[in-house]
Amino acid sequence: MRAREYLCGNCKDRAPRIVPPFCSRCAEPFDGAIDGSFACTNCANQTLHFEAAIAGYRARGVVRRVIHNFKYHKQVYLRHLVSDWLAATLDDPRMHPSNFDVIVPVPLHPARRRERGFNQAELLARSLARRTGLPVVLVLDRVRYTTTQTAFDRAERMENLRDAFRLRPARNVRGSRVLLVDDVLTTGSTLSECARVLQDSGASFVYAATAARA
Repeated sequence: MRAREYLCGNCKDRAPRIVPPFCSRCAEPFDGAIDGSFACTNCANQTLHFEAAIAGYRARGVVRRVIHNFKYHKQVYLRHLVSDWLAATLDDPRMHPSNFDVIVPVPLHPARRRERGFNQAELLARSLARRTGLPVVLVLDRVRYTTTQTAFDRAERMENLRDAFRLRPARNVRGSRVLLVDDVLTTGSTLSECARVLQDSGASFVYAATAARA
């Protein structure tokens, strides 16, 4: 199943692709002319534990609606379309599969997974694994149930996520080059906290890929 089966040509053309120039750390697009890589002022003032986070599309319009229906309205078939948007991150040379050893999806808390019926990040990670040949490893647990992040600013999100994740018992990422996967990057707080746990557990480095960026 491909994107054309879920969107008409007009809607597909209106999906806002992220193209250069954009921040080399968080993929925030820049409306202007910049040659070469740059980091946005938001990233310059923050501690981020991933090397970079790359997103395929802006989470606006049709992209936002599709991801919302996928996550919250159990339209799981839309994972094929969202996976195509995630795969667009492979166009970035930093995301070449040979740069990584494993794909790690951002985990859901067990209560939220039971409520939703699936972890959208894991479904997307497995689709990316089929495209890249990289293994998916479920090494992270979300051990603290957190309230929704949507109403929080970045500082509040980081506080809300403190100690929310841990490495699963008897799992090992020491020396691994990790590609962390989620559906949407908003402030980068969730990805950064997961990356911190992975790095504290010995991962060589962590990059992140998402289908969309808010």
